[in-house]
Amino acid sequence: MYMNQPIISGIQQVGIGVPDVYEAWAWYRKAFGMDLPIFDEAAEAALMLPYTGGEARSRHAVLAYNLQGGGGMEIWQYTSRTPQPPDFEVQLGDLGIFVCKIKCRDVMKAHAWYTQQGYDMLGELGYDPLGNPHFFVKDPYGNIFQIEKSDNWFRTGEHLTGGPWGCMIGVSDIEQARELYTGILGYDQVVYEREGVFADFAALPGGEMRCRRVMLRHSQPRKGSFSRLFGQSQIELVSVQGRIPRKIFEGRLWGDLGFIHLCFDIAGMDAMRSLCESKGFPFTVDSSESFDMGEAAGHFSYIEDPDGTLIEFVETHKVPIIKKLGWYLNMKKRDPEKPLPNWMLNALRFSRVKD
Repeated sequence: MYMNQPIISGIQQVGIGVPDVYEAWAWYRKAFGMDLPIFDEAAEAALMLPYTGGEARSRHAVLAYNLQGGGGMEIWQYTSRTPQPPDFEVQLGDLGIFVCKIKCRDVMKAHAWYTQQGYDMLGELGYDPLGNPHFFVKDPYGNIFQIEKSDNWFRTGEHLTGGPWGCMIGVSDIEQARELYTGILGYDQVVYEREGVFADFAALPGGEMRCRRVMLRHSQPRKGSFSRLFGQSQIELVSVQGRIPRKIFEGRLWGDLGFIHLCFDIAGMDAMRSLCESKGFPFTVDSSESFDMGEAAGHFSYIEDPDGTLIEFVETHKVPIIKKLGWYLNMKKRDPEKPLPNWMLNALRFSRVKD
């Protein structure tokens, strides 16, 4: 089906490079309720050669969700090499995905729970420029997550959080970055724009530096098959002042330790290719038609933001609904603008992993 304009359903997942995929997934299940696997596959990343040193690298990846709502986590481990950490301390404003934002029903209650559980908290409860409470927690591998209040949910559940609903991204020029984040991804609403030294950033590495921060949301509700599950999302762009920022993945490969990409679920890959080219962000990787992840399949592509941060697009072709019954949904036969019915999305709960 040819489409003049691509449809963005929402943030499909944030890619996270880790040293041990199952150990990390167990941590994310407990910390964030990411207990619904869509695929669990070991294979070669043969199409990512521009970002894997020109070699096809073996990897093991799990895509997991929290069915209450939000995006997923693609938990990603190299198996053909030892994934490398940065050789410097990554700081606020460094170029790339610095923080993954996690949606939360009750920030105060969540803060008490994370504290009681002994998680690695960065500072105390903070308040953003509009007075909304949030806090930062670090996983065992040094990745920072920001727990933020959201009133947008797909379903209720026992966990206080949902999945990822955005990122904090370091950029060198906010106006230039918005050509992609607003012009292509649709984050056209400025929630706040501030410049200064911020108390709620104080506990972050480099958080004492003066910076400019712009919080963006999409004014138009997302459409598409999984839009109800993914829900609303937001992007916070941060540009540091007083020092030259470094690229977070400087000297390393995609898939090494850290937040490796931000992925959007879309329909209309040809239209997205044309839009990106017209805005000056051509595809750097294109799977051309369908890739197979064993339990899921689709068409994926990548672009870079002006500072080299990787943005992925996935057009889903096949997704498991109830794996035990062999029920897989062919997405090619569906109206790309129409959300999947709630009962079908709720059926995914039968694949949840119980600890």
